[in-house]
Amino acid sequence: MRLGGFRAARTCIALAGAVSVSPAVADDRGPHDWLDRMSIAVQTINYEGTVIRLKDGVPEALKVVHTVRDGVIHEKVIVQEGNGLEIIRNGNEVHCILPDRKSVLVEEWNDQSTLFSTLPSSDIRFGSEYDVAVVRHDRVAGRRAVILAIRPHDGYRYGHRIWLDLETGFPLKTQLIGDGSEAIEQVKFADIDLDSDIQMSALKPSYSIDSFQWYTEPRRAVRRGIETEWVSDELPRGFEAVSIQEERLPDTEQAVTHILYSDGLANVSVFIAAADGKNVAERSRVGGSNSFSLVDGEHRVTAVGEVPAATVEQIARSMRRGR
Repeated sequence: MRLGGFRAARTCIALAGAVSVSPAVADDRGPHDWLDRMSIAVQTINYEGTVIRLKDGVPEALKVVHTVRDGVIHEKVIVQEGNGLEIIRNGNEVHCILPDRKSVLVEEWNDQSTLFSTLPSSDIRFGSEYDVAVVRHDRVAGRRAVILAIRPHDGYRYGHRIWLDLETGFPLKTQLIGDGSEAIEQVKFADIDLDSDIQMSALKPSYSIDSFQWYTEPRRAVRRGIETEWVSDELPRGFEAVSIQEERLPDTEQAVTHILYSDGLANVSVFIAAADGKNVAERSRVGGSNSFSLVDGEHRVTAVGEVPAATVEQIARSMRRGR
């Protein structure tokens, strides 16, 4: 019986492995079709569950409740470790609640996503800077999923792996892939309830915050669609300027030029401001996000984005004025 039981268990494991790596796909959807489904799913589907987010090798557990009412995002994210941070979002207004400090920071996020800030859309230029393929089936959070692999053609951008729910197209797991196919960042649902009937009461703070100190992040005055003399004369292939704006810092006359470069998937923001007196180049990295800053005459040029360090450095060093 023991030997038979061992053989049965071994057979089950072998079968499970064969199923998980099977290249067969349940339908004829191509990668662009799956990306279209994903874009619709993240904008329309209600969900709640537990997320394990991995950054710099450090795991972080989050409880997430998300719903969309009349086109407005309502979301609650609770960090399960540390200081118990809660993020409550109603449209573009975000309340960051720090219970240990008895304080609430009010911010404006615009289109920023708590979990899915780097997801691609179906209009990225595959075949030019990236290849995309439907790889195989898998299971995530107890649900059947299909894996999409997005592979860059050079070292100036990261790759992606995305596990999409077969039934809805919702992203159950995402990975940002660096050199050597390792995951630099990962977001994975440990459990999830899709299309659940979420009551607005579930989105209220878990704490009584009436006595908390409230802080509002000062808003920058922004002028969009402006022209600038600043250009890059050595952009990595595929990147181009997609927006230019001027941001004026609160309580100051200092203006910052913000140029956004994109290859259709990866984005790099370049900020050009008055020099701060430190005539040294500065580098920093958090997870997959890199930044590089240097002084060019009377200006400090800073490039930042979820791209390899070489990309932000090349773009920052290539910025020129008056071309």
